[in-house]
Amino acid sequence: MKSEHHRHDISDRAWELLKNHLPGQKGKRGGQARDNRQFINAVIWILRTGAPWRDLPPDYGDWKNTHRRFCRWRDRGVWEKLFKLFVQDPDFEWLMIDASYIKVHPHAAGAVGGNQAMGRTKGGSTRRYTLQ
Repeated sequence: MKSEHHRHDISDRAWELLKNHLPGQKGKRGGQARDNRQFINAVIWILRTGAPWRDLPPDYGDWKNTHRRFCRWRDRGVWEKLFKLFVQDPDFEWLMIDASYIKVHPHAAGAVGGNQAMGRTKGGSTRRYTLQ
């Protein structure tokens, strides 16, 4: 796998905590997964880069099969189970707080000819509904 992809991969510590809780293990009901770690790393790559599934690097496998498997796990509640598992032991390395603030110009907010319509709601003027 290319080195630029490795920075998104899960750590060995996280993998040790995770691997026994994944479907597709030998000796468990259902089919045996080819490589759960590669699949988890592919999903994390998609989530961390924000790229569409079609842009998944081929090193992680076929994007269609990865997306299909992601959806199957979603439908079966596997992701929710894993998230609940890791909430017990949070890893603050992955924590990110977004404090973006974007002010919209009145024209971009849909006001016609300026900001005269900015104080109106579907029910009329907002001034009627405030206490004076």
